[in-house]
Amino acid sequence: MKILIDEDKCVGAGQCVLAAADVFDQRDEDGIVILLDAAPPNASLPQVKDAAARCPALAIEVVE
Repeated sequence: MKILIDEDKCVGAGQCVLAAADVFDQRDEDGIVILLDAAPPNASLPQVKDAAARCPALAIEVVE
């Protein structure tokens, strides 16, 4: 699994962090997503897919 982030689309809603805090975080100054692990273990796939689905700006892409 590979995760791609489009920071320009991110609106800082934080839904990704709620869904997969071990993979995503947010910058303190503006809330933009930070990718902590670009290739997390496959066991994290359900949480990462949930994070991508929750993103209101569609800023997260999961490539399996």
